[in-house]
Amino acid sequence: MTKRIGILTSGGDCAGLNAVIRAVTLRAHHGYGWKTVGIGYGTLGLLERPIDARELDPTRLDAALAHRGGTFLGSTNRGDPFAFPMPDGSARDRSGEIADAITSLGLDGMIGVGGDGSLAILRRLFAPVGIPFVGVPKTIDNDVANTERAVGYSTAIAIATEALDRLQPTGASHDRIMVLEVMGRDAGHIAIAAGIAGGADVVLIPEIGWRLAHVTRHIATLRERGRRAALVVVAEAAGKSDDPPESAGGPAVDAPDHRGMGAWLADRLAAATGAEARATVLGHVQRGAEPTAEDRLLAAALGVRAVDVLAAGKADRMVAWWNRQVIDVPLEKVVGRSRTVDPDGALVRTARALGICLGDAA
Repeated sequence: MTKRIGILTSGGDCAGLNAVIRAVTLRAHHGYGWKTVGIGYGTLGLLERPIDARELDPTRLDAALAHRGGTFLGSTNRGDPFAFPMPDGSARDRSGEIADAITSLGLDGMIGVGGDGSLAILRRLFAPVGIPFVGVPKTIDNDVANTERAVGYSTAIAIATEALDRLQPTGASHDRIMVLEVMGRDAGHIAIAAGIAGGADVVLIPEIGWRLAHVTRHIATLRERGRRAALVVVAEAAGKSDDPPESAGGPAVDAPDHRGMGAWLADRLAAATGAEARATVLGHVQRGAEPTAEDRLLAAALGVRAVDVLAAGKADRMVAWWNRQVIDVPLEKVVGRSRTVDPDGALVRTARALGICLGDAA
């Protein structure tokens, strides 16, 4: 009997998702003679009636698909099936409808491409159905536990680094402090990697407590040495400065407002240094590009391994990149955990050695 496996993309989009879908479909077809069913818009497709699902034709998934950004299946980062928001403002458990959809599609296995939050929900959804589930990690934040790389991260770094390359000359032309805010909801992986690659003077991340006074002193030192411009990278979740309140003898420092970390920090640096400061927020620009070669390779390797894991009769696993190898790990060691920047790790040590200020010292 020909097996049928399903695949969906869930959570925020990123570069490399189409390459994963292509790899899964081709491996299933060429390696095992299986059929692959694509689910539209993550779990939302399984709540639609009729179900938003279609069989994927491997002959139509050519190489051009691998370098397209986004996901042609669609994705969602809202509508938790266990507490689905209803028109009247109430929340309803609709997980049973998803179980019915999986049964009616006649699937023998499911592959979900998502971050830690999505993988936790998908794992919980598919367990009662008794269908084998394998996760593929994707997130530009690169904070999924037990994998060194997640699909989308490499491209996000490349975009942030290119932005710094473009901000440096315009900042130098006008003697300005250029502040670049990058994504990183809970982790500073993009900020620290792009900051090093792009030659930043200051990098602020949530894993390292920082003080505005240290940052302004560092920029002042640069100006004393003849450098009139500065590049600052800040993760969106870097938080407010750890400067003491006015009562403790230091300046009163308010919290970032609705404009975000970049604009808040640029205002504070301009006031403290007397220099002009401009903020750039990359936002979703980091998600929507064509994937880098590294992301395409990672997507292909993880997609192939996900199918092989199902073929081996395994379930409740996530495929991962570790020590230059593709492995699979139990999902229980992934969900509910987060891989943040190690304050004593190689990238932080490298940044300090290059003279980059991390805000914990001038």
